[in-house]
Amino acid sequence: MWIGTKNANLVMPVETVAKRLDQGFRQIESSRIHLCPLDCADDLPTMKFGVNTIQKLSPDELETFIDSRRLVRTNSSWIIDKIRFSKFNWLIVEERVLHDVKSGARVISDFFGSIDLSRDFGEIIPHKEKFPVAVENALFALLLLPWEELTSYGDFDWRGFRVPWVYTVDDDIFKRPAPPPSSDTLSWEPKIFSDQYGHAVELEVPVCLPLQNSANEKLRRLNDTTWSDLLRALDSPLFATPIKHFLVRAFLSDDIDEFLAHITVIEAALGLKIDFDAGSRPKIAQNKNPGATFRVATRLSRLLGRQSAAKEFQTLFKKRSEYLHGRKMIAIPSNNKILARRLARETVEHLMMAALTIPSHKSRNKYLADLLKTGLL
Repeated sequence: MWIGTKNANLVMPVETVAKRLDQGFRQIESSRIHLCPLDCADDLPTMKFGVNTIQKLSPDELETFIDSRRLVRTNSSWIIDKIRFSKFNWLIVEERVLHDVKSGARVISDFFGSIDLSRDFGEIIPHKEKFPVAVENALFALLLLPWEELTSYGDFDWRGFRVPWVYTVDDDIFKRPAPPPSSDTLSWEPKIFSDQYGHAVELEVPVCLPLQNSANEKLRRLNDTTWSDLLRALDSPLFATPIKHFLVRAFLSDDIDEFLAHITVIEAALGLKIDFDAGSRPKIAQNKNPGATFRVATRLSRLLGRQSAAKEFQTLFKKRSEYLHGRKMIAIPSNNKILARRLARETVEHLMMAALTIPSHKSRNKYLADLLKTGLL
């Protein structure tokens, strides 16, 4: 790209360029920083859990992460609004990625990988992530916090924030930077202030979903220890099903899709394939043979330690079935949506505690069978 005199300050010394090229060719792994704006978030405390951090970023800190000079070198119109972005909280996720050892694969990987041109390029990949895996792991950890209890407008939205996009910065010099997002993609609202002369001044400020005053204390429960426990639990057989996928999907979805995802979290956590096989599943409850919904509800009540959880789940599952099977139904009340979210979160939270304590040799099938048996006592 021709820099010209207008952007002469973007020119790097030849020695620096040569050194960075040499380092780039020798580099065997990259550091990736995923910047996730927490849209609509209240003032959150600074939080660190593992490789993840939540904090506000000053314009200078944003510059450190993004390197706007590199962006302009790539495309002279790529400008990032650091001032407006500095008004938001950010989830910052760090990741180390090994490079492909084949020469050139870092730049044009499709030409150096084994591409099967006969495969179905329109196929649906089950449980595909919307965001990078490292980001979805961080969101999964955040979603185990009781946001539905912390928000001031719980009947409106249980979430304490939204994540509309993720911007990834890679320190690999052969990786072309992505176009920077616009600050207009986040939520703003007008606010009127009075200046020192009493004149009304209208400004744009970020939209805020306020949290309760006691929220910060509960948010700080997410730390390095709980992050380490979460990673250990995810390696357990109890999390062999797509529990994380559906919990994150519920957060990223709205309306009926959100509601269905909450219910599916519980099914993924506590359901077994044999539950749907009337001929093979063990009889229970005085030699009766109840269906899958009863079995999941019974396991849930046992896992959470309260009988009312079974009835709550069955009520929500009935609404789920009415929708899926096209039966006549009324609007789903907001308290049902919040209940579905709470049951999904508590299910994952208690299953994590179980995953950290059960013997390593115990299978998921055996654990859920025992949970059903004891839940009937």
